[in-house]
Amino acid sequence: MIKHSIPSLFTVGNLFLGIIAIILAFNSGADNKNAELAAIMVIVAMLLDGLDGRVARALNAQSEFGKELDSLSDVISFGVAPAFIMYVVAFQTLEASALAWIVTAIFPICGALRLARFNVVTGMPGYFIGLPIPAAGSVLSTLALFHNEIPIPVLLVCTVILSGLMVSTVKYPNFKKVGLPKTALWLTPVIVAAAVTLAVIYPGMLSKLIFIPLVLYALYGLNGLKKNARRLFRRRKRANGDEQSKSENHG
Repeated sequence: MIKHSIPSLFTVGNLFLGIIAIILAFNSGADNKNAELAAIMVIVAMLLDGLDGRVARALNAQSEFGKELDSLSDVISFGVAPAFIMYVVAFQTLEASALAWIVTAIFPICGALRLARFNVVTGMPGYFIGLPIPAAGSVLSTLALFHNEIPIPVLLVCTVILSGLMVSTVKYPNFKKVGLPKTALWLTPVIVAAAVTLAVIYPGMLSKLIFIPLVLYALYGLNGLKKNARRLFRRRKRANGDEQSKSENHG
């Protein structure tokens, strides 16, 4: 019983950090002093999200309960929390408040749709279909830290693009299947403790460093979208050519 509860502790930790991120963003004040710490809470939550499945497989403790709990936690930690962070630090200053509300809401909605699809549709081995919500949420929460350097309209567009990538059919490499040996399980609390310590000491620097590989991973999907668009264009061109040849033959 205890063995089967260990992976869920990581998932609950993920959820806890997501809630803390929301509270920090809510209490960030006019200077957004807590925004960096809120963003790093999402990053650490992503670490826990990556560990819970590996620990479950290492302990042979996978269950439907853990799967559902993981999805519900992800909606909060990587859907609601990042969207709220972005809204607090950037979007709430917009005069078009309705637009800010809609874009903020679209992100967790697309995240929930992506998780629902992940739970019911069989994916491709070695790949995710659509940008995983932990990656999308981590990109959005760290992107919010650049609100003074990046114009708000650009941040709005980026939020919509990330939302679209989550519900897209673009294939992303799946690194979650990389196993964790049982002999290395004792390292997981050490890794988490080290990550939290670094996050508290260097919140801004660490989150902005992590932002770079996360953005590169997300941009991988834009390349996939371009390939899909080319493939669709070729199909339509071929279909139009076939129709034209048929009409000429009938004529």
